[in-house]
Amino acid sequence: MATEYNYDSIRPYRDEEVKEVIERMTNDPEVIGVLKMLFPDKKTEEVIQWLRGMRTIYDFQTQLIANLILKSLDATGSTYSLDGVEEVDHSIEHLYISNHRDIIMDAGILNTLMYRHGITTTENAIGDNLCARPWITDALKLNKSFLVRRSGTKRELFEAFQILSSYIRGSITSGRTSIWIAQREGRAKDSNDRTQESLLKMFSISSKESVKKGFMDLNIIPVSFSYQYDSCDYLKAKEFQQKRDDAEFKKSPADDVESMKVGVLGYKGDVHIQVTECINDEIDRLVNEEDDRQTVIDKVSVIIDKKIHEHYRIYPINYVAMDNLRGNTEHLGSQYTAEEKAKFEAYVSKQIEKIDLPNKDIPFLQERFWTMYGNPLINHLAAKEM
Repeated sequence: MATEYNYDSIRPYRDEEVKEVIERMTNDPEVIGVLKMLFPDKKTEEVIQWLRGMRTIYDFQTQLIANLILKSLDATGSTYSLDGVEEVDHSIEHLYISNHRDIIMDAGILNTLMYRHGITTTENAIGDNLCARPWITDALKLNKSFLVRRSGTKRELFEAFQILSSYIRGSITSGRTSIWIAQREGRAKDSNDRTQESLLKMFSISSKESVKKGFMDLNIIPVSFSYQYDSCDYLKAKEFQQKRDDAEFKKSPADDVESMKVGVLGYKGDVHIQVTECINDEIDRLVNEEDDRQTVIDKVSVIIDKKIHEHYRIYPINYVAMDNLRGNTEHLGSQYTAEEKAKFEAYVSKQIEKIDLPNKDIPFLQERFWTMYGNPLINHLAAKEM
């Protein structure tokens, strides 16, 4: 008999809970301050009454979140596009797995653009380490986010993974909703996007079928996020030096809140999301029934990574970064101009100036920037040759 789990501790809110949750949030002084920042031209009391008039998750997502996401992108002069979603069979639910660039904006932009395409938004996995305030948890769960436990004993984490795996599989196979999840815990701060083995193991533990069939039942669709500029790049570079200089360094909840804020408000340039095709046919073709569990996981990981890497949108600055990383100008003239190179290097210098470390290691930080912006291209070229 299948184990019955209670998902209340992790699931998003439901329509019947919206009124109570918004009432609670709008009585929080910190939320009032956030609303004043988000809506400086409106009377706060009017904004509160508008929010309290929302009755469904759809209201919250379409009237508030989608507008804030688009306002953020427009305010910084960023452009945005979503391709491939029209080719998806929306009569069934899918597990969308993507690379991870930004804590909030990845799922936010994807769902906003899906909504604008007339497609039902996904539920989104988000680490409970980001729930630094009760109102942040409320806002995330109103935005169809479910929580992934990030800390605890090995036993506690394994039990949490069982519940999570069951929740994701049940959501998809029952036809209730599609799910979005990043391919790894946390962002790949060096942009070397690789699917985390433990994530695929988590997916598989809830399957009552063969490991191969268990993955195919999830209808996995890899998704490539391409940000021309990563607004959190200087925070990621800073963290690299902090970890280099102090092996015990760990980010604080305040650091995560700062990353969320910078990610939402910072300049991104061109943002492109490419939805690829469901990989069931490739799993069926490349995975053998006699393959053991580890072999299946390894093969599925390669398929996902290749799809994500192949479908990056590549920009001139990626070529500049790769050449700088390798100490040459091989692609000068063919993929970028001297002016584009100078402009990007000036951008990097300006970002490094924002890093508030007393012992700032400029050469090291520059190398981290070249790595961050060069790795998507390096992986893209390698995937094209596979």
